[in-house]
Amino acid sequence: MKKFNPNKNIIIALILGIVIVTALSLSLAKRAAGGKPNVVQSVVNDSVAIMDKVVSAPVKFVENSVDSVRDLLDTYQENERLKEKLDEYDNAVQQNKNKDREIKNLKDELSLNETLTDFDKITANVISRSPDAWQDILIIDKGSKDGLENNMAVLSQKGLVGRVIEVNLASAKVELLTSANQNSNHFPVRISSKAGESFGILRNYDEKLGALVVDQLTGDAELKAGDVVQTSGLGGNSPADLPIGIVVKAQTDKFGLDKNVYVKPYAQMYDLSVVTVVARATGGE
Repeated sequence: MKKFNPNKNIIIALILGIVIVTALSLSLAKRAAGGKPNVVQSVVNDSVAIMDKVVSAPVKFVENSVDSVRDLLDTYQENERLKEKLDEYDNAVQQNKNKDREIKNLKDELSLNETLTDFDKITANVISRSPDAWQDILIIDKGSKDGLENNMAVLSQKGLVGRVIEVNLASAKVELLTSANQNSNHFPVRISSKAGESFGILRNYDEKLGALVVDQLTGDAELKAGDVVQTSGLGGNSPADLPIGIVVKAQTDKFGLDKNVYVKPYAQMYDLSVVTVVARATGGE
């Protein structure tokens, strides 16, 4: 086996180096003298240029690839930071909306309480709401220790929303006017119009119209849209003059025997966070 001779390789490398240096020197001398390079110089120069391109091309490719990957990683990280900031912004916007809604509800409740000067009132927070639309029940954070009793009227925002049906020590259940429970104690109401007053029972809720339904009317007064509906206080289960809503329309039932009055409630029933329980009229009425 032929042995590797390092001295021979060194001599070859030195000879190539001398040749290249000589060629470059001659090229520079020719350029300084203003002459044209000879054939050998041209071949050597072209060979050196080609070798430089061959060697530098992969290096440049790797450098460009590394720069592209670095830019891609920087862009990805920047996008992640922007997404986090966007999520934080969305959360802040939603929190502001929730706070604005809560403030509005509290202002409406305060405005309502200012109109109920003739009643003892208990303000409560809504803890939860029954998912069963047939029952339509709220649970509030006040109970018997706060003076609540069954059948007390419950208002929110601008009008009547329901009645207390169960009282515990520190909580109570409120059945809303939208409940389909036919066994509920319904509110006696008074409808005031220019032609006089009519009385009836607030019994149902028409979900399509978003209106409460009053039937069993007494009196011959002609009712029109915009007439005011309040509790009458008859029956003793609720005080009189609590605001309920305004008349939308009045029409006879499908049998032609009774007149139904559709009432748009002052309060909306689906976004209740704070309610006011009317304990009793001041002076023990």
